[in-house]
Amino acid sequence: MKKQLPESRRHFIKSMAAGAALFSLGPLKGIARTSGAHAGMMENTDNKLQLGMVVFDGFQLLDTFGPLEMFGALKDKVDILMIGERHGSVKSSAGPAVIVDRTFDEVNALDILLIPGGMGTRREVNNQPFVDAFRKLGEQTPHVASICTGAAILAKTGLIDGLKATTNKRSFKWATSQSDKVIWIKEARWVEDGKFFTSSGVSAGTDMALALIQKLFGHEVAITVANGAEYEWNEDARHDPFAKLNGLVD
Repeated sequence: MKKQLPESRRHFIKSMAAGAALFSLGPLKGIARTSGAHAGMMENTDNKLQLGMVVFDGFQLLDTFGPLEMFGALKDKVDILMIGERHGSVKSSAGPAVIVDRTFDEVNALDILLIPGGMGTRREVNNQPFVDAFRKLGEQTPHVASICTGAAILAKTGLIDGLKATTNKRSFKWATSQSDKVIWIKEARWVEDGKFFTSSGVSAGTDMALALIQKLFGHEVAITVANGAEYEWNEDARHDPFAKLNGLVD
């Protein structure tokens, strides 16, 4: 005769089994309020999107890893590569370095291309081989985004001539001086124009990344990612208190 388990033990086992079944269903839904259907949702396929983050000496850490933290939560949907001009380590403006996965010449095709800002952009806007390589990759990539002063490099490529864009508000004068053919928006957390996204300074890139995730995978996915990171997503692209703080608007 089988020995009967105590009631408390049976209850514990049932609870564990239920919990395992729950987690097998995938990530929990976000606790934030969602609102209706959103355009731009892509069909789910077995093929992951390929995301390339371009890095260079003097890149800004949060510009880079804020957006990557958001996309990194979608491991079943997105693969991430660090792209650089050459192999080896690339040092950020704060000190820590990253390792380049692929050089520009080794990248076949991407679905998403991102470039951060940082003090290194002051050098790279005058590095014509770098700008040319980024332009070539940007031309063939369906979704291209810059964070902070990364917009200065994007502007130098000519890819956003005649399009709306924004950039870091403290460095707005310098960044916008890189092209007078771009329609620079002084007051914006981020700007979307065609296949291009551009964000304001540093932390704004994370808000923009979530907006791009929303476009690709839907609003509910973006909310779930933000809540998983315990990040309070600013969903209003027009909310930009730093434009006034830096004297760009009254």
